[in-house]
Amino acid sequence: MAVRLAKRLAKSLAKWGLGWLLVLAGALACAVSAVAAERRVALVIGNGDYRTVPVLANPGRDAAAVSAMLKGAGFDTVELRQDLGNLDLKRALREFMQTVRDADIALVYFAGHGIEVSGVNYLLPTDARLKSDFDAEDEGLSLDRVVRAIEPARRLRVVILDACRNNPFQNRMQRTVSVRAAGAGLAKVEPAVSDTLVAYAARAGSVAEDGAGEHSPFTAALLKHLPVPGLDIRVAFGRVRDEVLRATNGKQEPFVYGSLGGATAALVPDPRGDDASDPTGRRLRETRRDYEFAERVGTKEAWGSFLAAHPTGFYADLARAQVGKLTVSTGALPEVPPESRPLPQNLPKPLTKPLTKPLPETRPRSEDPATAAVDPGPKALPPAAGRADVCQRDAETLARLRARRVPEEILRFRRELACEELRPQLARLIESTAAEEALPPPKVVPDPEPLRPVPGSGRSPAPALPPASAARAAGASGTCEQEAQTLARLRASRDAQEIGRFARSFACQDLRPQVLRLRESVLEE
Repeated sequence: MAVRLAKRLAKSLAKWGLGWLLVLAGALACAVSAVAAERRVALVIGNGDYRTVPVLANPGRDAAAVSAMLKGAGFDTVELRQDLGNLDLKRALREFMQTVRDADIALVYFAGHGIEVSGVNYLLPTDARLKSDFDAEDEGLSLDRVVRAIEPARRLRVVILDACRNNPFQNRMQRTVSVRAAGAGLAKVEPAVSDTLVAYAARAGSVAEDGAGEHSPFTAALLKHLPVPGLDIRVAFGRVRDEVLRATNGKQEPFVYGSLGGATAALVPDPRGDDASDPTGRRLRETRRDYEFAERVGTKEAWGSFLAAHPTGFYADLARAQVGKLTVSTGALPEVPPESRPLPQNLPKPLTKPLTKPLPETRPRSEDPATAAVDPGPKALPPAAGRADVCQRDAETLARLRARRVPEEILRFRRELACEELRPQLARLIESTAAEEALPPPKVVPDPEPLRPVPGSGRSPAPALPPASAARAAGASGTCEQEAQTLARLRASRDAQEIGRFARSFACQDLRPQVLRLRESVLEE
């Protein structure tokens, strides 16, 4: 989605002749493509030409077909190895571990013989002899070592074993310890590394079929379901299980061990990038990223491209506000940052732009004392008043509303606003105060008594407080200190619910600006 937006921006900018912005849009497209690309690597091994036991017919064909499937799915590196002896098998895994170090997804596929001895799983090379169960550690490759080899992959690790066949060495192996035994199939495994899956052709302790066709039932199902673009790998293995159960009349049930997180983990990404399997959070992140790209360009054409891709939602409303902001003339009043609480000292100069349309009828102002305190201006606009006087008066009222930030007064002012140049600024003020509507109104603190100079000195001593006033001041100081500590803890935890409760119950009005800014920052996250 982000790549398509960047390309659309590039076409719009080229049409308007904005060369340097065209270069910027192209750079953004390249950056997004680089971020979206994931490096995927695979090691595919097929061992069928065993020297001391009967030859397996399918592993060679299975491994070749899986290798071709992964290459067709766009894997960056696919290493195919056939009929490896003990030394070559371990060397291939060691070399593949170096390839995994800079990969996001790593996959190992093995077709051949695998055995379990005393709860440990081993993949067998073609030259294995296994005269005793003690030889399995030397002549086999442990599954634990395979899992450790792909640990460096950053996002997903997968081991697929079509190796749950009958153990051909079971009858000839001598047991060196009475408690050591070799079971049928492979033993259950629990990967120690997160985001790792180990898929067996058959459930632990059971045997898989080699198959009478061109491929084993397990590999035939893998070739059908794993390369589906955008399909979560857990869903793909579930479909493989169902198909193998049907093909074997319920005799063989593939099984997957390990766990993944809640995000979609597709072995092959969907080239569309916005398929139905994407979570809502991913689409929101993409929309936000597109909004940031359009904001960097900052032209009407850029915002138009964004709205064409995202016509509805919160970010679409913000984009329309940005378009409205660009339509305001260069003489529009600058917006005071929301953090500014004191009244502005230097008001903007009166606007001199001629009136292009008649002023709306001025409604009588409310006699509410709170409103009168915010806007002490005239109740009705004189008929002869010019546009500059109207905008000057509304600008002063807007500055005072930014300082007080009372939602009811701001909404009332929106109905009475006469200067259209100030409407985008008023809209942003309404958006910034929307999250504060649940907060209690500020308490009115009386002004301190004026200081009287001490006779004979140039200093003004602090006024003496009555005992009751001094007690209240001390209590307020203690409350502010406690609530300041609570506010510091909330900044570290950033718990939205706890911050909301504190914002509705705090008493120290000196901390009000800090509480509001913390609440706004948490809501933006």
